[in-house]
Amino acid sequence: MSTKRQNPIEFEVSSGNIFADLGLEDSDELYARAQIGVHVFKILKDKKLKQREIAAVLGIVQPDVSHLTNGHFSRFTTDKLLDFLKRLDRKVRIEVSRH
Repeated sequence: MSTKRQNPIEFEVSSGNIFADLGLEDSDELYARAQIGVHVFKILKDKKLKQREIAAVLGIVQPDVSHLTNGHFSRFTTDKLLDFLKRLDRKVRIEVSRH
C-alpha cells in the first residue's frame, strides 16, 4: 500500500480588514462601511419588514433596499449608512484612539 504525501495548506493571517488584505484602495473606508452595513442589515432582519416598508423607513427606493439587503454596502456612503441607523432609532458612538 502506497502512502500519499499531502502538501501543507498555505495560508496568510488576516490583518482584520479583508479589504486591506486584498490591497484595495480606501480599505479603511470600505471596512467601516461594511461594519455599519452589517449592523443595519441585522436590525432590518430582526424587524422582519418587507422591502416596501424598509424603503419607507430608510427613505430610499426599493432597488436600493435590494442592494442593502444583499450586502452591497459600497453603494452607500458612510454618512448614508449612519443615517439609516439614525432612522432605525440607533445611537452611534465613534471612538478615536492611537494605533
